[in-house]
Amino acid sequence: MSSSSMGLSDSVLKYLRTVGMREDADQLALREATTTHPNSSNMAMMQISPEQGQFMTLLVELIGVKRYLEIGVFTGYSALTVAKAMGPKGHVVALDVSEEFTAIAREHWQKAGVAEQIDLRLAPALDSLNKMQKDGELNSFDFAFIDADKGNYKAYYEAAIALVRPGGVIGIDNVLWNGSVADPMDHRADTEAIREVNEFVYSDERVTVSMVPIGDGLTLARKR
Repeated sequence: MSSSSMGLSDSVLKYLRTVGMREDADQLALREATTTHPNSSNMAMMQISPEQGQFMTLLVELIGVKRYLEIGVFTGYSALTVAKAMGPKGHVVALDVSEEFTAIAREHWQKAGVAEQIDLRLAPALDSLNKMQKDGELNSFDFAFIDADKGNYKAYYEAAIALVRPGGVIGIDNVLWNGSVADPMDHRADTEAIREVNEFVYSDERVTVSMVPIGDGLTLARKR
């Protein structure tokens, strides 16, 4: 997990953020609120990096995203970013279990004028995803982003495959896991779970896949 892209020197990262991306006042305010919040500051690394947010903004515009599914919200930076990129006609379904951290998200979504676009569902994500499939939402999303508990990544991916339309994209965050996936001595449960989903998606003929070394590693899988 990383709030900035791996492997970049401080000077290169500063340059990238100066001329290689744009972050507006609403996004910056949310990042700063996450960093300074007494109960989230130690977990601020869970937030996507601003350069990854800019990359997701570009993807939204390229794909023409109007319906976005987010599995794992934290303090709401990625949902805010995508909602703004889609414009007022875009719709976000955001899944999480934390009342505390999503309260930060709600506050900043409201300030940014995107709260009405975001349907936040507080429940175990697999329960919400199963209900969505039963309720006829198959093939209805343009873009899904998975950034939640690693042990369920493969299950989240399978649900996203069902819910994203052909030609839509699934993003999976933290796929490099700060380099731990390449360490043969690291057998922690989360590391093994990420390795499993990485290998599964790589071999999945239902998608065209690319792993991008931005943030903590972002896999993009386009549903065929």
